[in-house]
Amino acid sequence: MNTNKKYKDSVFTRYFSDKHKLRLLYNALENTNYGEETEVNIITLEDVLFMNQKNDICFTIDNKFIILIEHQSTINNNMPLRCLLYIAREYEKLIDKNIVYRSTLQKIPTPHCYVLYNGVRNYPKEKILKLSDAFLVQQNPPELELTVKVININYKENHSIVQQCQYLKEYSYFISVVRTYLEKGLELNDAIIQAVKICIDKNVMKEFLEKNSSEVINMLFTEFDMDTAKEIWKEEAREEGRKEGFTKGEIKKQIEIAKNLLAILDIKDVNMISKATGLSIEEIKKLM
Repeated sequence: MNTNKKYKDSVFTRYFSDKHKLRLLYNALENTNYGEETEVNIITLEDVLFMNQKNDICFTIDNKFIILIEHQSTINNNMPLRCLLYIAREYEKLIDKNIVYRSTLQKIPTPHCYVLYNGVRNYPKEKILKLSDAFLVQQNPPELELTVKVININYKENHSIVQQCQYLKEYSYFISVVRTYLEKGLELNDAIIQAVKICIDKNVMKEFLEKNSSEVINMLFTEFDMDTAKEIWKEEAREEGRKEGFTKGEIKKQIEIAKNLLAILDIKDVNMISKATGLSIEEIKKLM
């Protein structure tokens, strides 16, 4: 099956962009018991946190707005800063800009930021990242603070929040099955296909996978362990770029590496790509 490596959605975003699922996930995160009578509004901003990789969800519930971010690669310690910028964008969208000039206090939804870690590297079950840790001059207490709660949702971690939300549990299990097949030596595409079949047979994410199986394969192929893929491509580019007098086969490989840097990593610096691959600037501009 041919996979579309430019697919900009993610399985996590697609699966949880559902008000019922988000309500139950919020109940697990915040230890609440909201029912169907509690309104959920999805207000996700596109292409803000991760350029062309849209793997965040934002929604409002009970006068709060929640930012959910899934991470399958190494946790980015700049996440509080990213969330701060995201929150500012959300408030611009939610609030009439003229209201801020009035003397009456404007009440705003309370933000909560979560990162759901689903990567392969060891990480605590929970961790709090703070914006103030990035300040050049430390204050006690800081005049501005934003915290992001990181929760390890890997299936083997058996986190209580994963156990409390059936949808999150099934999603976590699905990702674990993909990784199990990868560990057995299957290619990524085959591992995803097998995981889809296994989960459908076990009634795990069944309705979603049956309805979106081909899209799931496309999305997961693109997003799965992108951090590792990036390092591989960069290292290949560095090694191959040092060689002189490329053969036709080597030139073809360099072109593929350049295409990956342009299309998947969204790198547009032709000079950097030229140095990394050994291709001329003119050749890279043709690819662009």
